[in-house]
Amino acid sequence: MSRRKIGMWMYQNGGGDVIENKLIQGLKEREIETISGLNLRSADAHNGGIFCNGIAMDSLDLYFTYNAGEQTLYQTYLYEILDRYIPIINSFKGFALSEDKMKTNMALKAAAVSTTDFYLCHRDDVENIKATMSDWNAKIVYKPVDGWGGMGMALLENEDDLNMILPFLNQIDIRFLYVEKFMNYDGTDYRVDVVDGEVLGCYGRRAKKGGWRTNVTSGGSVFLRELDDDLADIALRATKSVDLDIAGVDIIYDQDREEYVVLEVNGIPAFATPEQEALGLNFNDRKIEKIIELIDRKTSIQS
Repeated sequence: MSRRKIGMWMYQNGGGDVIENKLIQGLKEREIETISGLNLRSADAHNGGIFCNGIAMDSLDLYFTYNAGEQTLYQTYLYEILDRYIPIINSFKGFALSEDKMKTNMALKAAAVSTTDFYLCHRDDVENIKATMSDWNAKIVYKPVDGWGGMGMALLENEDDLNMILPFLNQIDIRFLYVEKFMNYDGTDYRVDVVDGEVLGCYGRRAKKGGWRTNVTSGGSVFLRELDDDLADIALRATKSVDLDIAGVDIIYDQDREEYVVLEVNGIPAFATPEQEALGLNFNDRKIEKIIELIDRKTSIQS
């Protein structure tokens, strides 16, 4: 019987089921048993602890959660509690920080990593947003501070655009406004994957014709891209600044500042899909190997 036992919740679409099976097999070879399908949406908690599918979660040696698309507030709440008792990849601290764009940018700034100019204010301070827009002499991007895949974002080219979205924002009872300066870039970005302090690969995403968002879920397309030392160093420092074991760092080249700028640090970067692997994105197996090594090391420490 395996001495170490971990729980796993992995996304299943886009080849995620294949990735999960490879992770489970690799962990088995290291005598680590995996209980998969532990979606905290199905969990409950009482005096005996937190239970999911009949498993006492705090009895596990580690929990690996890797599913951005199906997260709920309930899951996140239990994630935070469970993180106090067993190792989780990523830790709740790192996850929560990377999920918040404002907090991420503050962490990047403190680590001297170049990021976008940003501004946050109470929703009633609209005049300050307008003044910031004027000071920047540029378009601005409204973003929810949380969320992924470019959802909820809006490009505002002038005050009229801002006035147009305010009734909608008031309707959803948003408490503050967060905007970023729109960077002068070529419509492409770099996604750099990092696991346990090692850069594993890089690819590019291109906004669709007439668009500005590079996210694949927003119509962006993936293409091969070379990784240089500067990009690798930026990605490593960005990952460390938000305390993540696993990260996908989104970087663009700001043509006005003539430097690389970090847009986001994602705590659950998807593996390459089978279609993307066919294009030449070939670092899935190395990423799997590094995650297995990371789990092995963290559970060995616990044992």
